[in-house]
Amino acid sequence: MDKGKKEGHLSHEEIAEKLQNFEMDSDQMDDFFDQLNDNDITLVNEKDSSDTDDKINPNDLSAPPGVKINDPVRMYLKEIGRVNLLSAQEEIELAKRIEQGDEIAKSRLAEANLRLVVSIAKRYVGRGMLFLDLIQECNMGLIKAVEKFDFSKGFKFSTYATW
Repeated sequence: MDKGKKEGHLSHEEIAEKLQNFEMDSDQMDDFFDQLNDNDITLVNEKDSSDTDDKINPNDLSAPPGVKINDPVRMYLKEIGRVNLLSAQEEIELAKRIEQGDEIAKSRLAEANLRLVVSIAKRYVGRGMLFLDLIQECNMGLIKAVEKFDFSKGFKFSTYATW
């Protein structure tokens, strides 16, 4: 928040990095965004190029170092690599359809973000869970994020989902 007050803006990535270790429900997230607005902090799509550490790469579908993957996991990674990513406009259109109860739109938004799930799961390898189990847990989180996503807050879905 201090950086945002000083510079007048924060990126989606900066916010996601700072909040990734906090459990926040949708009301708490709304309060946080209201605080940003109250402090005249605008949201930008990219963080400073000097902050290129540990960024999630949803296109990287390789296994984490030191993890052997079996055929079902390899097939899963190959399959999700075939799904096209969404543009910002497509994401908004799907979110609007989801608000109207469109189940196909929910499936499409979730399916388009499965690479993000794998990228997030990689962060937690070596902490006592199998890679496949980590992917499954992240998939359940993705489904919850799809159901609660509020595009009107101005955030990309991937930013919202990482919280």
